[in-house]
Amino acid sequence: MTIIHVVLFEFKADTSAEKVTEACEGMLALRNECHHPTSSKPYIKTSSGGVDNSPEGLQGGLTHGFVVEFESAEDRDYYVKKDPAHQKFIKFVGPLVEQVKVVDYEPGKF
Repeated sequence: MTIIHVVLFEFKADTSAEKVTEACEGMLALRNECHHPTSSKPYIKTSSGGVDNSPEGLQGGLTHGFVVEFESAEDRDYYVKKDPAHQKFIKFVGPLVEQVKVVDYEPGKF
C-alpha cells in the first residue's frame, strides 16, 4: 500500500532566501539520506517539490510544497517518528517556518 505524504511550508517573512533554498534542498535530499532501519538502504520511493505558482489564490500563506512517496504506512511512520535524518531536518526547518501542513493518503482510497 503506497502512502503519499504531502508537506506544505510557509516560511517566516524574515527567513533569508538562502535559508529557504537550503531548507528546500534539504527536504529533497531526505530521499537519499533516510535509510531503512533494517536494510540500511534509502526507502523513500520518490520525492519532488518546489515553490508555489498557483494562480488560484487559495494558498493561505503556504509558499512551498513537497510530495514524498512511501512503499508502506510502516515506512512513513518510521520516517515521521524515528528516522534520524528526518528528525535532524525537522530541527533545522522548525525555526524557519510560520506554518506547516501535512496530508497523507493512499492513492484511490476514499
